[in-house]
Amino acid sequence: MYSKVNGMGLFGMNAFLVTAEIITQKGQPAFDIVGLGDLAVQESRTRVKGALAQIGIGISAQRITVNLAPADVKKCGSLYDFTIIAAVLKVNDFIDEDTDDAAFIGEVSLGGELIHTSGILTMAIAAKRAGLKRIFVPFDDAREASVVEGLTVYPVKNIRSLLNHFTGREKITPAPPYAHLGIKPTLLDFEDVKGQQSAKRALEVAAAGFHNVLLIGPPGTGKSMISKRLPSILPPMSFDESIETTGIHSIAGTLDRENPIINTRPFRAVSHTASAIGLIGGGSVPKPGEISLAHNGVLFLDELPEFDRKTLETLRQPLEDGVITISRAQGSVTYPCDIMMVAAMNPCPCGNYGNPKAHCSCSPQAIQKYLSKISRPILDRIDIQVEMPQLSYEEVSNSSKGEPSKEILARVMEARKIQEKRFAGTDVRANSKIPPSLLAEMCPLEPAAKKLLSDCFDKLGLSARAYDRLLKVGRTCADLAGSEVIRKTDIANAIAFRSLDRKYWNI
Repeated sequence: MYSKVNGMGLFGMNAFLVTAEIITQKGQPAFDIVGLGDLAVQESRTRVKGALAQIGIGISAQRITVNLAPADVKKCGSLYDFTIIAAVLKVNDFIDEDTDDAAFIGEVSLGGELIHTSGILTMAIAAKRAGLKRIFVPFDDAREASVVEGLTVYPVKNIRSLLNHFTGREKITPAPPYAHLGIKPTLLDFEDVKGQQSAKRALEVAAAGFHNVLLIGPPGTGKSMISKRLPSILPPMSFDESIETTGIHSIAGTLDRENPIINTRPFRAVSHTASAIGLIGGGSVPKPGEISLAHNGVLFLDELPEFDRKTLETLRQPLEDGVITISRAQGSVTYPCDIMMVAAMNPCPCGNYGNPKAHCSCSPQAIQKYLSKISRPILDRIDIQVEMPQLSYEEVSNSSKGEPSKEILARVMEARKIQEKRFAGTDVRANSKIPPSLLAEMCPLEPAAKKLLSDCFDKLGLSARAYDRLLKVGRTCADLAGSEVIRKTDIANAIAFRSLDRKYWNI
């Protein structure tokens, strides 16, 4: 006898339709799974037999062959368990209705329970695109899958409930369409930051144009504190951004099952002990790393020179392209990583180089060795550099509140509206992403600004990449001021935001 049911495959962020073809024949009992499955897929035979035994269905005496099509695509993981079980039930007439419009997705335990499976949202989206109307998923993942409109989601607790559903004993109630709970996370506010006006202004410009930032200063000046408040002045996520970001976190298995949609921009703080795999992703079946988990949000790297230099160098191409590709024997996986990188660092090992209020105990050689861990290509990819000096007693003891985040956000949103109008009809979303081919058109300079930039180019020894980034930061400063052209003041601000690498890296 022959039958087939649909499932979904997943490799990285690539979800695809999988058909489990099954045939039972006379002969020596056997249970074979073909179709380029990995070890976890082959082990499904044991889980399938155990799960079916729990509801009194024995298949040990049958000769069963299951083909997971397309047979030339690698199948990885345990998410095919449910697909294979549904195929076995259908070929044995326990499921007698047409299931061509349905997919069965999820891992199954030996006891017949369906287990949480990562990547359900990505597979649900692919199922809808493939023309399917129904999906049967683990009970814990139904809320996540219900985000996809036009798809009926059936939450399945165990194999017995699936059998009862198709025999008519007890129908499974479809999950209701996802409705956001409306819970807004409490974001840290800029009004708590004392002093550091230049840093606040720098982060406002960064938020308005989605620029990368480097904060330099002695310990205790508030570098981490002000960075953690950056999400409070970033524009709200669009629905498409939210779905894309949620899909990455679903694959990584980090979603909140009760509220599975990410609707606030991620802020991922990474320790300097992180490995290259932890930062950019990897594994035998590549999982997203921190740079992808921060997609559409902020990646915060504290104590930047303490990172392994080789680890930092892995960020060069992702920061430029907004995607990271991980190649393995099974194939290549590409994850998006369109992030704002915010890095913080001390100016030297002891932290007091250039601090007029404290003595630096480091030798010039020690300072140079410390700073040289950050290469010129990495510095060139950081649009804004700002120094955060030690606060005075008057600033620390001042009890008055600073400017609240909502007021800064209002200015940022006005600048973003200007950019939305400018980039209408293109793939560009922010000033920091303007391609070289559009720089001349989108970054017009007034004569005084052009002369200032010309004078500084050779004097400061700027690279072509640094020149482009000066234009982009100048464009953002002009947008915040409501100016159509980039003024001399805007270029002067952009140059000031690029001056610290000359101060610290030319010692």
